[in-house]
Parts: sequence; C-alpha cells; structure tokens
Amino acid sequence: MFRQARWREPTVFELGELGEGVLKGDEYRRALKYLPEKLVRRSGIRIPDLPEFQVVRHFTRLSQENYGVDLGIYPLGSCTMKYNPRISEEVAALEGFRDISPHQDEEEIQGVLEVMYRLSRMLSLLTGMDEFSLQPAAGAQGEFVGVLIMKKYFEVRGEDRDEIIVPDTAHGTNPASAKMGGFKVVEIPSDERGMVNPRLLREVVNERTAGLMLTNPNTLGLFEENILEIADILHGNGSLLYYDGANLNAIVGWARPGDMGFDIVHTNLHKTFSTPHGGGGPGSGPVGVKSFLREFLPVPIVVYRDGMYRWEWGLKHSIGKVHMFYGNFLVALRAFTYILSMGLEGLRRASSIAVMNSNYLFRKVSRLRGVEPYPRDSRMRMHEFVVSLESLRRETGVSARDVAKRILDYGVYAPTTYFPIIVPEALMVEPTETVGKRDLDLYASVVERVVEEAYNEPDKVINSPVNTTVGRLDEAYGSRPRTMKPSERWARRDG
Repeated sequence: MFRQARWREPTVFELGELGEGVLKGDEYRRALKYLPEKLVRRSGIRIPDLPEFQVVRHFTRLSQENYGVDLGIYPLGSCTMKYNPRISEEVAALEGFRDISPHQDEEEIQGVLEVMYRLSRMLSLLTGMDEFSLQPAAGAQGEFVGVLIMKKYFEVRGEDRDEIIVPDTAHGTNPASAKMGGFKVVEIPSDERGMVNPRLLREVVNERTAGLMLTNPNTLGLFEENILEIADILHGNGSLLYYDGANLNAIVGWARPGDMGFDIVHTNLHKTFSTPHGGGGPGSGPVGVKSFLREFLPVPIVVYRDGMYRWEWGLKHSIGKVHMFYGNFLVALRAFTYILSMGLEGLRRASSIAVMNSNYLFRKVSRLRGVEPYPRDSRMRMHEFVVSLESLRRETGVSARDVAKRILDYGVYAPTTYFPIIVPEALMVEPTETVGKRDLDLYASVVERVVEEAYNEPDKVINSPVNTTVGRLDEAYGSRPRTMKPSERWARRDG
C-alpha cells in the first residue's frame, strides 16, 4: 500500500514578500515601446514577488497532494468515476473545435454540427430513444428538463397532473427536480429485495400521477426485475416513465431504457462516456425522448436537411432553452470520441467488466466481520453495491464515516457513505471497469485492515485521517457556513 503525498505547503503569500507588481526601469521602458499606454499598469497589485520556477513548483506540489482517477481507484458509488482516455482530450484541444464561437453561422461550423448530430443519433441508438437534446449541462439539469417536458406534455393535453412518484432509493436530485418543476413528490418504499414493488406502485398511481422517476439498475446496484410490469402500470394510467441515466454504465450495449418502456431518458456523458467528472464541472446531461415527445425538447436541436446540418428552432411545444447557447460542446465532443474509439462491442465489454469488478469486490468486502450486504442476500449486483456497517458500529462504536476517513490514510479514495439513505451506516462502492484485479485486491485489503482496526484499535479509526494534508473537516461548517453566526463559524474552525 502506498501513502499519499503530504506536507505542509505554504501559500504563495508565505513563499514570497509582496512586491509592487509593476515593471520598473529598463523593463518598464521597453514595455512602453510595445504596449499602448493605457495598458501599462501605473500602480501595484500587491502580489508575491516570486520567480516563475517557484510558482510552478508551488502549484505542482499542490497538485501532488490531490487525489484523482489518474492516481488510483476512485470507487464513489453512483458517481462512476472512470479514467478519462487522453485521445478524447487531444481531440477536444484541436483548434477547429476549441476556437469556434457559438455566434458563428451554420455554414461555418458544419463539422461541429455533424458531431452533435451524430452523437445524438448514437445516444438514441444506445438508449432506445428517438431524439436527443445535448443542451442540459449536467445530470440534475437533465432531470429538470425531463420534468418540464412531463409538465408541458400534460398541459398541452389539458390534463391536471401534479404528482411524480419517486422510489426511496432514488438519487436526491430526483425529488428535488420534481419539486422544482412544480410537482408533488410521492415516495414509494422499496420492498425487502430492494426493488419497486408493483403492488405498492398500483396503490399510489392515480389520475394525478404525471410519471415515475426511476434509476435502473437502482442505487442498490440491483436491476429492477419488474420493470416491464412497472412500465405497463404507468402507461396504463396515461403516465410517463422517466429514466435517470446515472447508472447507465452498468447496461450500455446490453439493454436499452427505451426497450424497457421509458419515455424520457437523461444520460450523464461525464459518467458513462468518460469525460472529466467532478470538481464542479462542466458536465453534460443530454435528454432523449420517444417520438411523441420530440416537439417538447429544448431548442435548438441539430437536424440534417438539404445536404446541411442545421439548427432547428421550430419545435411546436418546446420547453425553450435551458442552457446558454447549445450545451457544453467540448464535453459532448469527448463523449463522441470515446464512443467512436470504443465501438458497440467495446462499450459492451466495458459494462461487463464494470459489473464483474463490482461483484468481485462485493464478495470480498461483504464477508468481512461487521459488514453486511444490503439487501442481505448474495444476489449478483450490477456495477455497484451497498453494504451496511450497522453491526460494526454497534460492536465497536466506529461509524461508516470513520471507516471512510481511515481508508484515506492508506492512499486510496473512500466510497460513497450514507447513501442510499434507507441503508443504515451505508458504504456504496462502484469500482468501474477502469481498474484491474490488483487495484481491487488492494482496495479489499485496505477495507479489511480498517475493519480489523475498528475491532482492535477503534480510536485509531475514529481519529482518522492522519496521513492526509488536512485532518477531518467540520462537515456542518463546510456545507452551511453562511447560515451560521460569525462566532459559531470561528468556534467550529478552531475546534
């Protein structure tokens, strides 16, 4: 096991004394020959006076303290943190793509429009949809677009439907998106097998139900065995079925949401199709629909007509624009490159390996003392799995959060914790296909060692991490600093 880089790196203000930040003497006079006088700074900006090599070393050292998918396994459940192939980065850096402007005429950006058109067709093929909009900039925005499409669809039909059903295993953004769209959220509990129970679903579906938002495989890493019956229940009621594409990486190339009965789909290009993910974005969450909902998509979409690729703005019932210009094009370009380089067989193989890796690690982790699979059976999981550390906490006082923090001390990243919220002391693990057996064995050994420490040296785990740049942070302060009084903020920080 390796240890993360860790040292006390000073700030740039500690590395160098504040300078004037302006040119002086001969340098100043030379600058005046080439620069308009209005561009020459007359007063200092008070920045540290450092040579270039010290600045480069400073930021390089900071980068070495960071952890990412280029350094090792990053098994955040539900987030699909995959390695990003460099060929996609090289294509996104090509001048013809990088230096265009969204204000250019269609005739000048035919290559760009072709990429967008072909990507939308690829996504339609892979998901079983008929038309796609690449405009949404993230999965959550894709959800919101899907909700707005539902709302507009029933408004046009003159139907007063104001409820959306969401399972208790749903991503937190599902109920948030439904609520933002003006709907009432109706939660349906999972059954003892971690599935949506058709009998319970029938009890809550009524004339006010606009649709169901569902992830398949769900957030427990289980494929919804009754998905066709679920679709029949919704469609028999005149309702719509929405697919949250966060877990598409488990089935891409093997199964299509459209064939399961879904009417609206969003995909996370930055998850399934391997574009940079995390750190605040940008992402991309294209939305696809069946043909009867095409006219409700955000405008414009790209079409091929009269020998040219064109913007189409005239969708009769469009919900309008949802993002500046046409979406995050360079993210879409990376996904387009990834799909082309992989091909259908490559995508099928990737999803197969993701499922295999998940089950391999699941078998190793779930047999550990104090660790229980959720649900408590040995069924094969899909691309991710969930275990409960409730027994571990009861027997040792060590929580799932403590375990996750201690995992960091061994130089690998922690899994998702406390999600889904229905699982007590949850760890949610998604290794993805971009790790090998050595990585999986290493990770399993780290979890095993931390569990042993929990039973033999619980204080060591509870007081972790100790081998990272900073120790355990105040999560309450980090998530809501603006809601706290200044005195509370400083008290928490000092604590």
